[in-house]
Amino acid sequence: MSEILRAKALPNGTRLELARGDITAEQVDAIVNAANAQLMHGGGVAAAIARKGGAVVWEQSRAWVREHGPVPHDQPAWTEGGNLPCRYVIHAVGPVWRGGGQDEDEHLSAAVSGSLRRADELGLHSIAFPAISTGIFGYPKKRAAAVMLRALAAYFSAHPDSGVRQVRLVLYDTPTVNAFVEVWDSEQA
Repeated sequence: MSEILRAKALPNGTRLELARGDITAEQVDAIVNAANAQLMHGGGVAAAIARKGGAVVWEQSRAWVREHGPVPHDQPAWTEGGNLPCRYVIHAVGPVWRGGGQDEDEHLSAAVSGSLRRADELGLHSIAFPAISTGIFGYPKKRAAAVMLRALAAYFSAHPDSGVRQVRLVLYDTPTVNAFVEVWDSEQA
């Protein structure tokens, strides 16, 4: 189980949580995978999710790409959770960091809001996100934290009737936890 580090209620009543833990152990309706556009799940959190999810995640990911093509930032794919404790995996494609001048912030924001839109389309009530793009894609952790937190607030402000009532940002390593806590605390001041 995750250790909840920070929590607050958004104006629409959705509970936003910042936690240290393993996203593959989250007992929520869906977890978000930090995926690539081909859903290859070759490294980082994507590999961990696909390994634990098993054949269902792999097979449905390949089928999604065959049917729909590469996954864009704003239209995440989804698969069943397989052996994971969640019902679904929402495969969000975050941007590769290229210095900040290639619309990286907009693409990360689109991946977050697209994941929430998918959750609403699937009728879900709870979702857990990793720190999208901050691993092998190289996105600066503090910048990602600010973009993700703003995207979450903006989505629920624009969709106050969303059925998603719990959003948990699940962070695994200490540098990522520290970056997200610092941004969370500075934005609450």
